[in-house]
Amino acid sequence: MDRMTTARGDLDLARFPEDPRDPLRAWDAADEYLLRHLDEREGGPVDLSGSLVVLGDRWGALSTALAAARATALATALAAQRPVHRPVQISDSFLGQQATRANLERNGLDADAVRLRTTRDAPPDRIDVLLVRVPKSLALLEDQLHRLAPHVHEGTVVVGAGMVTEIHTSTLKLFERVLGPTRTSLAVRKARLIFCSPDPGLPRGADPWPRSYTLPADAGVVSGLTVVDHAGVFSAERLDAGTRLLLRALPARTGPEHVVDLGCGNGVVGLAAALSNGEAEVTFIDESYQALASAEATFRANTAGTGAETVARFVAGDGLSGFPPGTADLVLNNPPFHTHRGRTDATAWRMFNGSRAALRRGGELWVVGNRHLGYHVKLRRLFGNCEVVASDPKFVVLRAVKR
Repeated sequence: MDRMTTARGDLDLARFPEDPRDPLRAWDAADEYLLRHLDEREGGPVDLSGSLVVLGDRWGALSTALAAARATALATALAAQRPVHRPVQISDSFLGQQATRANLERNGLDADAVRLRTTRDAPPDRIDVLLVRVPKSLALLEDQLHRLAPHVHEGTVVVGAGMVTEIHTSTLKLFERVLGPTRTSLAVRKARLIFCSPDPGLPRGADPWPRSYTLPADAGVVSGLTVVDHAGVFSAERLDAGTRLLLRALPARTGPEHVVDLGCGNGVVGLAAALSNGEAEVTFIDESYQALASAEATFRANTAGTGAETVARFVAGDGLSGFPPGTADLVLNNPPFHTHRGRTDATAWRMFNGSRAALRRGGELWVVGNRHLGYHVKLRRLFGNCEVVASDPKFVVLRAVKR
């Protein structure tokens, strides 16, 4: 946990799940730059008493700071007999929202000081201030701006923030094409702001998301089926090589079993498990709400009328945290080796530990990953066994059994 200094006081903030070995903070220079601008804007501080939306707040730093600032806005608004709205956070990340809850609590703020919404929820009817932490995915930004555009008005204050490595000409053009005239600030500590003046009459066109594509002929039981991808989901344009190798390696299985597609993405792997075993119950788990929406859309599109659609669950979560121990027969996993720009094996390690706890005795964990990541070492240490099921020059499929 670290302390962020703001104009209205210090805040104790941490990422989620909190790990004392994690060297990364819950905020960066872009968050600080944006908060300073709200207080020090030329022409006076931004009025935060109206409908305030924070899009893409990564670990709740902005939302927590704005909830704390609401007390000042409340006093001003009461004097002017105006209502004050709670900040609304719109996030694609289950982990980010859990971090927000924890950061509000550790700073003595009520749990309902911020209204938490996902990228799949309906936006507020009216938005007076829109703050955007520029995401890694330009597609996700495009989709969210399209969803929010009908709710902003000519007087809406729109400010984006990101590190200079995150803001490109394409980013600015996207704001301009969907919302209205856009300019950028000078860089400060390698961070930059985006200022946009909404034009409600702008002919922005339709939101191009979600999109679909057809799986190739060498993708095992799902060959030729259709994938539905919402914006920001991994491998949204075509099947990635690692998943293709895993799909080709999966054996046909029979009999009742509980399969978990852990870090499901668009759900192709879990779909394959359901189609190869009509008696299987499949749980799709991901921390991304966009991914879960994609997985469910993909699953429903390809199982309608087969009976398999009745035995699937779609769960937002931190890996297998909270999953009933000893109840899974098979866990399928393509773990990420980065989380919110932090490149680390911490997420994979949590997934492997969670899988071991979730599996019954004799249950199996199947993992696909880049060869150089050395997952076989971790799996042997944790399970006492690990075998290579399939490999190519870049990827390897591993199988570990809970003894």
